[in-house]
Amino acid sequence: MEFFCLHRDRPGSMTLREELGEEHWSYMDRYAAELIARGPTFADDGETPSGSVHIVDLPDPAAARAFAHDEPNHQAGVYRDVLLRRWHNMLGRTMWDFPGGRTGGDRHLVLGLGPDRPAGLPTLPDDQDELIAYGPLLSDDGTTWLGTAVLLRAPDPETARAVLSPDRYADIEVHPWEFGGRR
Repeated sequence: MEFFCLHRDRPGSMTLREELGEEHWSYMDRYAAELIARGPTFADDGETPSGSVHIVDLPDPAAARAFAHDEPNHQAGVYRDVLLRRWHNMLGRTMWDFPGGRTGGDRHLVLGLGPDRPAGLPTLPDDQDELIAYGPLLSDDGTTWLGTAVLLRAPDPETARAVLSPDRYADIEVHPWEFGGRR
């Protein structure tokens, strides 16, 4: 089962985040084979970390909750909250398989949060060349569509936002993002 996990940083936690850097990396190294995508999000300035994205393939919701809540930064209070949802990998690949590679161009996380009455699963856009990861956010049992999470390369936030049709979503968030993992 695939899961989307977004930890959002607590204001003022940058020093603690830096102190726990190696613990975070070591923890994620234990999940290297299960990770579909990973990497930090940033504030609008594109430099200040604001969170951490992990898309991971785990056996069940309990394992996903353990993954999200046992993470060292989460345990130490770096994060203010965590969004954890079932997810479906509509591209069928990892971020490391993205033809555009790790560098070149701006990268973004786009979250489309579903309306009060779900409109059904999203379809892949016609132009998939810039998509790094794409899939629906689902309930724990996988039966209810709650939104869509996308990682993509785009020249600016407005172009990134346009990958999701605004009439399908109650809200669309766009965050600067970059490939994570040990280089």
